[in-house]
Amino acid sequence: MSAALPRGFSLIELMATLAILGLLAVTAFPIADLTAKRLKEQELRYQLRQVRDAIDAYKRASDEGRVAKKAGETGYPPALEALAAGVEDAKSPQKAKIYFLRRIPTDPFADPGLQGAASWGKRSYASAPGEPKPGEDVYDVYSMSPLKGINGIPYRDW
Repeated sequence: MSAALPRGFSLIELMATLAILGLLAVTAFPIADLTAKRLKEQELRYQLRQVRDAIDAYKRASDEGRVAKKAGETGYPPALEALAAGVEDAKSPQKAKIYFLRRIPTDPFADPGLQGAASWGKRSYASAPGEPKPGEDVYDVYSMSPLKGINGIPYRDW
């Protein structure tokens, strides 16, 4: 009869395997972080485009006379909420509402407690481009995040 050979891994084999796995994990974490940041940036671009397109559609409808405006008003929405709440179509005999967004999207880089319109910085038509300030209308929106994008440009300037 022959003696049974010991089965299993030696301590050196286990240590080498753990070292290799640790090295792979250390190199994978930065790539995973970069991928997650890139996805959030894509979402920010999409949300900004969606809100800005809705603001432009509201302005076009106002210029066409479909949204009632008082003398001296710019024709931009008074608040972001008006884009989702809808406005009465002044040219419709049935007084139908015009909706520009289904809901106000949330800035992906905003504080977790902020949702919808509260997550965005708002710039009125009367404010300077370099110093956006809220006012009587919403001309543009921007991210209030202090972070910079992968491209080095602050999210606030996107």
